[in-house]
Amino acid sequence: MAVNSQQNTTYIVIGLAALATAAALYFALSPKKSSSDESLPKSSSKDGGGSTITPVKSNVQGGGSSGSSTTTASTADNTSKAPAAVPPAASNKDDDEKQLHRRIEEIDRAGKALFKNKQYMEAAETFTEALDLIESKKSADKKASKEDGGQKSSLTRQIITLTNNRSAMYEKASFPDLALSDCDAVLDLDPAHVKARTRRLRILESQKRHREALVEVCALQLKYMNDNRDKLRLGLPPTGPPPVPQSKIEELVSFIQPEEIARAQEAMASNAVESRALPSSYTIIQLLKSFSGFNKWMSDAAKGGTVGKFTSQLEDLLEGVPRKSMEAFADNMATKATLLLNRGRRYAFEKDFGKAVKDFDEAYALVEDKDGSDESDHDEVMKAIMTAMGNDDYCRLLEWCGMCKHLRFDLKGAIQCYERCSELEPENTEILVKRAGVKMDGANYSEADVLFKEALALNPTASDALLHRANLRMLQQRVPESETDLDTCIRLYPNNLLARLRLATVCMAKEDLDGAKKMLEKAEEYDPDSSEVHCYRGELHFAKGDFSEAKSEFEKAMECDTSNPTPYVNAALAVVNTPSAMGAMPDFAEAIRLLEKAIEVDPMFHAAYVQLGQMKLSMATDLSRAKEVVELYDKGLEYCRTPEELRDICSMRILTVAQIDAAHALHMETLNMQ
Repeated sequence: MAVNSQQNTTYIVIGLAALATAAALYFALSPKKSSSDESLPKSSSKDGGGSTITPVKSNVQGGGSSGSSTTTASTADNTSKAPAAVPPAASNKDDDEKQLHRRIEEIDRAGKALFKNKQYMEAAETFTEALDLIESKKSADKKASKEDGGQKSSLTRQIITLTNNRSAMYEKASFPDLALSDCDAVLDLDPAHVKARTRRLRILESQKRHREALVEVCALQLKYMNDNRDKLRLGLPPTGPPPVPQSKIEELVSFIQPEEIARAQEAMASNAVESRALPSSYTIIQLLKSFSGFNKWMSDAAKGGTVGKFTSQLEDLLEGVPRKSMEAFADNMATKATLLLNRGRRYAFEKDFGKAVKDFDEAYALVEDKDGSDESDHDEVMKAIMTAMGNDDYCRLLEWCGMCKHLRFDLKGAIQCYERCSELEPENTEILVKRAGVKMDGANYSEADVLFKEALALNPTASDALLHRANLRMLQQRVPESETDLDTCIRLYPNNLLARLRLATVCMAKEDLDGAKKMLEKAEEYDPDSSEVHCYRGELHFAKGDFSEAKSEFEKAMECDTSNPTPYVNAALAVVNTPSAMGAMPDFAEAIRLLEKAIEVDPMFHAAYVQLGQMKLSMATDLSRAKEVVELYDKGLEYCRTPEELRDICSMRILTVAQIDAAHALHMETLNMQ
């Protein structure tokens, strides 16, 4: 009986590869096995892949072989021209420059030799010598270096190369902080330097600095996406595999998640239970309908009287009955509590659940003698009020209060109410099922299972026990047993719409689309105007790739019940997955409108936050817009009710923050790759 039961939150989870967010596209494209990306120099590799530095033909990227275009960049243009009259100052300058490069080449060769001998710190000192030489030259001829853009560019590339190689030596020598410092120096000059970022990722991860490591992953991904953006726009495969395996993203997020979830839970705990928002009216009604007593509750509420009638009776009650007159005081409190219970049920019948909950809470406080909790006669007065109220009304108050506490995710309070009700009505199977539902929302599946068994032992034909236990079986991935419970429920109660819809879900999970279709056709016979039936039919078309028909069914679902958030989300996904003409973009504006509408009708519908956040992030024209996505996720976190919902939105928030930080590090102005 999970409050967020599957029929209320079913949505199509489709990767929005067309949006080309760094994380989403990566998940779609990443191979199962990662290719080794060695950034440390080897005798058979070059340490320059992906950066703006021209690679040199050596085992360590450096300033020195005679075939290096890097080290001769400032003189190469002159070698193919006939000698010309050169002013003495310019000639001296060229000679000094050539001498500098020759000296750097010599030092570079010495550094490579030390590296081959695994003398890493000595190699690092050699690269430092070369860097000091460049710095001395720049200081000695600061004016000339400013005027000569070519030399400045050449020296900058040399600094990047030598600093990167020194960083590799520090890492090899187990001086990670020195290696990180050099990585930072390289990235200050060349933010897109792949090898420096890869090394930085590796070191940060080894130091368990997972947030910073994830930023480096996102930076590598964004560069990869940016390098391939033209191909992606044309729907062509990118060049080469992604730079980091999917498993690495998942691993880093999993390390960060606990802290984020704890932060969100702490924020939730700081809010009083009474102030927590209720789910949407649609969600509450769907939950109430899942119990066999629903029709009787609503019928009794309709016949019992109007809100005005109960309000008038409440106003006529005597005020200020002295507590010392125990019997009169208890009778007055019991009468008031009963009137509040009846008015609350009438509010529930009218779908005004906010006022209903307020009345139930007030009635419960009266019966619990909250105002007299410090009085010596508290227990005696409370017992007298319960007796005066009568067993049935008191149990119904406990049942409704348990439901209201559950709706606000006060699981402890809900269990207390339901267990007290069970003590008074031990054979009430619906109370057992509701207790099981609270256990399910608390992820106590084994305890929920015991309660379902107890309920079915009392009444083997209890439809709500079969229906909700089937939901538990799906959560436990015990699909055949879930199917058995639903088959039994339908055999006993052929017109049970929810059981047929759940069984259609099971069929879709088994990829039995024909079975799902037959079940939905039968469900439609019983309720042709059901929003849920049309929504499920749309999902069936979606699974077949018929997005146009799917969207049509989702629109019918909206017409049947505008308060159902599910079809808005699914219609948005149908829009972005509908094939467009070559080069044309999907109607993202319409998709975003639908997702925002889903949140409007149900602020707790976490699926809408996840999908809307991904879409807005990929379409953000600047990073300030991207930061709005973080705010969207923060809003979604306020409404999370289950561990699964917390994990979903926390994961998306973690990735979004990391992508924004990575974009800043790369000096990018947007994450939009379109």
